[in-house]
Amino acid sequence: MEGVLIGPDGREVTRKRIATERDQGYQHILNRLKSLHDDLLMAANGQPTTFGIGTPGAISPRTGLLKNSNTVCMNGQPVKADLEKLIGRPIEIQNDANCFAMAEALMGAGRGRKLVFGVIMGTGCGGGIVYKGEVLTGPQAIAGEWGHMCIDPKGPLCYCGQNGCTETLISGGGLERLYESQFGARRSLKDIESDYHAGKAKEVAFMQTFFGHFGRAIANLIDILDPDLIVLGGGVSKFDALYTEGLAQVRKYVFTDELETPIVKHQLGDSAGVLGAALVGI
Repeated sequence: MEGVLIGPDGREVTRKRIATERDQGYQHILNRLKSLHDDLLMAANGQPTTFGIGTPGAISPRTGLLKNSNTVCMNGQPVKADLEKLIGRPIEIQNDANCFAMAEALMGAGRGRKLVFGVIMGTGCGGGIVYKGEVLTGPQAIAGEWGHMCIDPKGPLCYCGQNGCTETLISGGGLERLYESQFGARRSLKDIESDYHAGKAKEVAFMQTFFGHFGRAIANLIDILDPDLIVLGGGVSKFDALYTEGLAQVRKYVFTDELETPIVKHQLGDSAGVLGAALVGI
């Protein structure tokens, strides 16, 4: 987990990263969060602060419990209430993809745009919607959960219980699992990409399928939202062919005569999520 303290001028004051140690369970994670919070607070030198947290999943508006997190020991727990009691202050908890989208919309690639969709393509796959500088969450706190939109009902089983979710087909982790299931060898996405660039037939065919899935998934969300800009983050977003081969597939599937939505690489790098958490804090 990582924390950052941002000054009133938007500049970073200090940053700290510590191990989550999630194998030690729910309460231990809360204690680690408190420790990180307290260290950052000391750097504020008594000035008033807000505090926001970005996490996989979301707080259910119905129950107040965390849901949909891939840190499964946190699911079903009153994370917000327990942390507020432990730390002694009100906090805001947002989905990590929402935090990424907020940071890129206000400080990065989406500056000046009204409706920004932020996509994370890393170990998993998620998304966030920012409209006029505000994160849209929805009554079920699932707005932007593009990673669990089905694009192939016959596709791989997802941890959410459905088959063929976007996450299983275009995230970094999903691609590595797909490659292993097809070819019987576990390889990193970096190595697969290297062989793609080298023109190796197996990897070229594999990545062409990936571009098709990417194009269909992005086209679907453009058909629904018609955003002013889509910004890509996560490890997969570093693959330059996404912005040529992938974009060509988006054009193929989108419901319009001419694709005008910019699809761009992030500007804030790995910092976006933690900066977004600070921006949504209370």
